Amino acid sequence: MKKMTIITFCLTLFAINSYAQVSGSEKRYLRVGSLQSHFSAYGSERAWTGAYYEGLRWPAQYPYQDNSVIKRAWVACRDFEDEEGVDFSRYAVYFYLGDEGISLFPMEIKESAKFANPNIYVDGEDLTSIFANEIDTLDENQIPDRIITNVVNTSMGLTQTRTVLAYSQQYHDNYFIKIYTFTNTGNIDWDADIELTDSLRGVRMGWGTRYSMGRETASYTEGSQSYGKHSWVTRRGETYADHHLDAITVADPIKDWIRAGFSFLGQSNLLTWDNIGAPDVNGSGRLVSPHHTGSAILHVDVSASDSSDNINQPTFLGWHAGDTYPGVGFQRVEDIPGMTAVYSMLSGNPHGGASNGGTDRMDDRLTSITHRLDPWTIHGDGGGTNVMMTYGPFDLAHGESVVIIEAEGVSGLNRQASEEIGARWQQAYQDPSDSGPFDLPDGSTTTDKDEYKNSWVYTGKDSIMLTFSRALRNFDNGFDIPRAPQPPTSFNVESGGDRISLSWLASPSESDPDFAGYRIFRAIGKPDTTHEEIFACGIGTDHPVIDYYFDDTTPVRGHAYYYYIVAFNDGSNNQTEMNPKGSLHSGRFYTQTTKSAVLKRKAGNDLESIRVVPNPFNIRRSGTKLDYLGENNKLMFLDIPGQCIIRIYTERGDLVKTIDHTDGSGDEEWREMTDFRQTVVSGVYLAHFELPDGRSTYRKFLIIR
Repeated sequence: MKKMTIITFCLTLFAINSYAQVSGSEKRYLRVGSLQSHFSAYGSERAWTGAYYEGLRWPAQYPYQDNSVIKRAWVACRDFEDEEGVDFSRYAVYFYLGDEGISLFPMEIKESAKFANPNIYVDGEDLTSIFANEIDTLDENQIPDRIITNVVNTSMGLTQTRTVLAYSQQYHDNYFIKIYTFTNTGNIDWDADIELTDSLRGVRMGWGTRYSMGRETASYTEGSQSYGKHSWVTRRGETYADHHLDAITVADPIKDWIRAGFSFLGQSNLLTWDNIGAPDVNGSGRLVSPHHTGSAILHVDVSASDSSDNINQPTFLGWHAGDTYPGVGFQRVEDIPGMTAVYSMLSGNPHGGASNGGTDRMDDRLTSITHRLDPWTIHGDGGGTNVMMTYGPFDLAHGESVVIIEAEGVSGLNRQASEEIGARWQQAYQDPSDSGPFDLPDGSTTTDKDEYKNSWVYTGKDSIMLTFSRALRNFDNGFDIPRAPQPPTSFNVESGGDRISLSWLASPSESDPDFAGYRIFRAIGKPDTTHEEIFACGIGTDHPVIDYYFDDTTPVRGHAYYYYIVAFNDGSNNQTEMNPKGSLHSGRFYTQTTKSAVLKRKAGNDLESIRVVPNPFNIRRSGTKLDYLGENNKLMFLDIPGQCIIRIYTERGDLVKTIDHTDGSGDEEWREMTDFRQTVVSGVYLAHFELPDGRSTYRKFLIIR
């Protein structure tokens, strides 16, 4: 793609903005695709919340799928003279929230949307309200679903502008495109005055990014993967200069010559089993960490005056020890040694020596697919391993800029494959005599359960490179991928006595010539599970007439139901090499419900008809088809009066829970938690039902744990 297109795109974004001081801790969230994350106003991200690491959540429909730990970012130059006339042989700035007001001056963080979020209601509750403050502006002319713009001045006079693009189209929703524009503005603080007008010489920039490959993973290993201790780092793109003009097609989309670095979970010396994929050895066997997470380089300016892609950049692409990096101090003369070390690191010299970093494919040190090498032991840094990318040097006269464009994404085995492969591995793990055979991705078989599991997990390397391939084609096409239709503007779910009623308002895309219709998907028990299509209307469906309502009459009383609706087109706009040809649909996350809908029967009139279901309750079958699928620890009180107080006592008469039932239905659920948020123990319990008129009755039930 020509640089002029990039500049035009960026200027279009920047022209609508007026900069003013913002807090460095302010964030904006991108939640439209299967990859979701936050971005911080100070110009980089540390994912720690005080309790856990968040960000780069994929697949976003499941909880605890965060992959981010920290992105350490620096800019540096040589022969710098500050506002006071002090000379620095090397000068460096670290993007750290604690340096706000010292060397970092956040000016703006804004998010624009192509269209507003649909209004989502379940039984009258507005589920979109929690996202009401995420969007600052609407721009129907922008191409991506969401755009975040973040501007940060530095004490060097180099201003960083990050523009982050997010899409919901199904082939491009698991990555973000990041446009970095570095401009010698000479502005070293929050006000509009320009303090410096000299050229910046030998400017370098770069970042070391540590990924965890799943927040959930720590619970299934020994805990230290929460901060990425056991993360492998590998790279691609060694032959980029020879192939950068090659075409990428749908038939042959995975190219190792794309410049990229990514991480995936490695072994832990503290575990006795093979940890690739993080199998849940004490549960279902599910592979908790199929994630492959990293960044690809899409474009690097040759210089401020040469907008072509520099095929010899980045300066450094590889791995670096996790917590091994130099400090910049307070950018005083006495801090020059630390800033010199930063400059050297950004120049391609691993800090602390060659044992702390390299441009090799770190995982090539594995001697076999089942080699138990723990990645952190290579460099001895318990903080794990960073994907390291650095750029430069650039000479920037006052007012000049350079542009660097990356894509950051996550991919790997889907949930269904992770469950099936993990369950088969666990079966063999528990039965040492089980030698398969096990089916491998290439169609052959093995008798080694670990080779089987690891071979499937490592297909994620191709999956993440496919993701980067699509991002590169998006970039090459001017960020204009074939567009999916917009979702309906409203989606309403109403629980009823014998049905759950769904209704929606038309998508703004219905006027498009390729618009085809709507599809509704449903999950049972919980929202973070497989959704299955239950209704479709429009072209190519069994219901060719487009409707705006559907009564789901198949729900079973007592079960929880979750829905989403998408609009789809006929695929006539999707006939290029951008992604597989065929119909495109709106993103599920615009309409996915997070509050359950249930069948609610009319209130009971006869106290004698009140039932406790299941009775007895047995934890071994909880959450299965025998009880309430996907919902553990759930009891239902059925055929109860529309208004009553339910008090639950132990057999000895201790009150453990009081429920005020007021919704007028004949159903009420209890998750077996006391008023003090403790799970009840095994035993006989009494439920006392008291009506407003003073009538009452008891029911005895048994809980087995």
